[in-house]
Amino acid sequence: MELRAGVSKQGIREQIWDYMEAQNIAEFPWPVHRRIPNFKDAYLACQNIKDLEFFAKTQEVKVDPDKPLEGVRLLALQSKKTLLVPTPRLRTGLFNRITPPPGATKDILRKCATSQGVRDYSVPVDLDARVLVDLVVVGSVAVSEKGWRIGKGEGFADLEYAMMASMGAVSQGTPVVTIVHDCQVIDIPEALLEDHDLTVDYILTPTRVIATGCERPKPTGIIWSKISCSMMGRIPILRSLRSREKQAGRDVTLKDEQPHLEARSQHSAPPGTVRRPGGPAQPEAGSPNGEDVPSDTVYVGNLPQDTRVSELKKALRERGAAPLRLTWQGPQHRAFLHFLDPASAQEALSRLQGLHLGANTLKVELAGQQRASDPAGGHARDPHPDH
Repeated sequence: MELRAGVSKQGIREQIWDYMEAQNIAEFPWPVHRRIPNFKDAYLACQNIKDLEFFAKTQEVKVDPDKPLEGVRLLALQSKKTLLVPTPRLRTGLFNRITPPPGATKDILRKCATSQGVRDYSVPVDLDARVLVDLVVVGSVAVSEKGWRIGKGEGFADLEYAMMASMGAVSQGTPVVTIVHDCQVIDIPEALLEDHDLTVDYILTPTRVIATGCERPKPTGIIWSKISCSMMGRIPILRSLRSREKQAGRDVTLKDEQPHLEARSQHSAPPGTVRRPGGPAQPEAGSPNGEDVPSDTVYVGNLPQDTRVSELKKALRERGAAPLRLTWQGPQHRAFLHFLDPASAQEALSRLQGLHLGANTLKVELAGQQRASDPAGGHARDPHPDH
């Protein structure tokens, strides 16, 4: 499949999702957008993992809970391997161990491999438990034959791997496999790769087994400077890992705590700015200094009167564009969405185009671009950061 010129990660995702739906390749669950897409013959693609020589020797296998990987989870259980599955959105820890009941039949094992089985037959793995993962299997939206991977845009597979590396559960020699449809194997521009992105060593499709020979180093641990305080609040295990690394003398400064941002907030805020508690100074909407609004911030305007912040949050989640932090300015009919980095903000911008609340089509732009056309007008009062 040929990519459009000047494509972004989100553009690639949208193109893959659209193509798989248009060509009737995608399978349940629906909608395929904003998911690791399931596809016809996914189970056949999973069977190809048996052709990898190291699979028979593995003992502990980490497999993501995505639907197209169900066949690998089943093979792991049938082969009596220890099957580890990440906890949903990492809310309660890193891994669950799937533990079938004694004497489980083939039907029970099949159920254990499903998303429902993952919930019903899983046991949490304590952070202090000794885990040594022999094989990592991840889902992908797109992947290149060079081993470069694009997920659904939430970064959990990358973070999970970084956490495993931090715990010593994986090494650079631990093979990483992804399972996709043939149409998901495309050329990905190297310029889109970031230092936290996970690469893959093998790609399994219904028709091919691709050894990528990828030499790009995988993450060796958590890049704390890309982790926000908001993310720390949502993922408790990060707090435990950070405490351990801090005790070990490592630099665990978070994105929100970067010294240059603190200095800017305290000493060099330009006229017409407001400060958010715990964050850098932000220019007022509509101020002549609006060009200093960071490009990791998205402006949402034309909110209907009496809109509640919970209604906006729900709409953002449904579009897969939930921010790290939201600054609410309901009386001015607007809000500001703060993301991890400019790339994340740009992806959210793409996802939110055409968003409606009530009868209003919301105006969505990178913050600073709205100065001349903000229908609310005037200057922003002290923003209300809604965590």
